[in-house]
Amino acid sequence: MTMIKILLILLLFQLHGCDNSASPHSHDHDSHDDHSDEEIVKGLHGGRLLTQDDFTLELAIVEAGIPPEYRVWAIKNGQTIDPSEVTLKIELDRLGGIKDIINFKPQSDFLRGDDEIYEPHSFDISVNATYKGKTYNWQYENHEGRTSIDPAIADSFGLTTLAAGPATLKETITVYGEITSNPEGIRNINARFDGEIKNVYVSEGDLVDKGQLLANVESNESLTTYSIKSPIRGVITQRTMGSGEQTMGKILFTIMDTQSLWANLKIFPSDRAEVSNGSTVVIRDTVSSQTYTGKISNISVTADDNQSVTARVIINNKDNLFTHGMFIQGDITTAVYTVPLAVKRTGLQSFRDFTVVYAMFGNQYEVRMLELGRQDSEWAEVLGGIDPGTPYVVDNSYIVKADIEKSAASHDH
Repeated sequence: MTMIKILLILLLFQLHGCDNSASPHSHDHDSHDDHSDEEIVKGLHGGRLLTQDDFTLELAIVEAGIPPEYRVWAIKNGQTIDPSEVTLKIELDRLGGIKDIINFKPQSDFLRGDDEIYEPHSFDISVNATYKGKTYNWQYENHEGRTSIDPAIADSFGLTTLAAGPATLKETITVYGEITSNPEGIRNINARFDGEIKNVYVSEGDLVDKGQLLANVESNESLTTYSIKSPIRGVITQRTMGSGEQTMGKILFTIMDTQSLWANLKIFPSDRAEVSNGSTVVIRDTVSSQTYTGKISNISVTADDNQSVTARVIINNKDNLFTHGMFIQGDITTAVYTVPLAVKRTGLQSFRDFTVVYAMFGNQYEVRMLELGRQDSEWAEVLGGIDPGTPYVVDNSYIVKADIEKSAASHDH
């Protein structure tokens, strides 16, 4: 990372506040503006106290063994009020223009909200209460997992976004194997007539073209000199003789066509039923991570001593990415399916006990707690937690996470 980016990160963290401590016994999920001098006062039930004149409400989100819900206790002059005498409504304004309205009914000694307070518990709150003809109002912020980042800074960090939506996932199994030469691309070169080698023009390791002159040989019978030329384009992998030697029926050169190689993959019995001819495979060099996508051309009908069978992929190696003897990994596609909602795995981060992405609303970013389904190497199916079409950070999301952790908006438990 460049020094400029490091300085920008430090500047960004300074812009977004200092840590706030949270009561370890609180159950109201409150956080407050880092620049505010307001001190959150807690009640007997661990909830936030809101007071006007001699009338007080204690608001707590209760979620032990149940979906999170608001419970509110009303107090007058220090004495608990019969909840049936209080009319209460709470409005929660969330990012994205979402407004949740919570109405309350009396239960035991408290008022119980009629709707679940779903994650994240991050909203602007309006409280409206009526008691004996008098109305009381409060407004405050309860933000968590949220931060603001200037668009210019976001661009400098490479914060790219994508809208949550449908995706095609692939189920794969991972196997291992080795690159070998294609026997159909190997040529052993002999002299047509035995004789003395007059000249040799190539060495081991040389790349030769089809028709290129390899050597001249003088026939022992006719004493005429003839040329030996390469029948294919390839690499000289073996040269057995030099000038002045007799050919004596021996192999003079071995040429390998390196543009066509075999990837031999070992398939164990537990995976055999999922693999067939035509299955798509991503071949990966285990050292350099070079990849090649091909299809299984055939599967051996005999098993090795360890009961594996060999699945072969023919590699078009025109770019010379692979070499004979290279160890490889193969990711074989066994199923392909489309899901209605998914996010890229590069955007996933942890937040408390959740796996999240950071949804973007203008210059504001906020966690979205996800319920995930099936996953592949690129995508994660989403069963709940983010609405289709919501932009979320896919690249460098750790920057947003770090800024949120720096601002330390709390979620009390």
